Amino acid sequence: RLRDILGVKQETIATELDITQQSVSKLEQREQIEDELLEKIAAILKVPVDAIKNFNEEAAVHFISNTFNNQDTSVNNFGYNYTFNPIEKIVELYERMLDVEREKVEMLQKIVDSKK
Repeated sequence: RLRDILGVKQETIATELDITQQSVSKLEQREQIEDELLEKIAAILKVPVDAIKNFNEEAAVHFISNTFNNQDTSVNNFGYNYTFNPIEKIVELYERMLDVEREKVEMLQKIVDSKK
């Protein structure tokens, strides 16, 4: 659910972990994930491991609501203190999405070129 909230696709995580999208789907259905793998996933999502371990949908919705509706974004319900501008985070996400799209275009171009 956290991945969805952050707008990260399963394919992105799969690519970063060098596994299939189906494997990511299976990971998301598991009750427990090994600490080493969880750390990698947290790094991909750019969130602390504890935010994943202690995820609470109500707290996440409250956090997002507070982030975009209040001026005070320094404290969230995960128990961490953050000082950031939500617009900057949106721009970061947009830039990451652009990078992924550029990589897709490059990969498709290579495939097209190899078939000529």
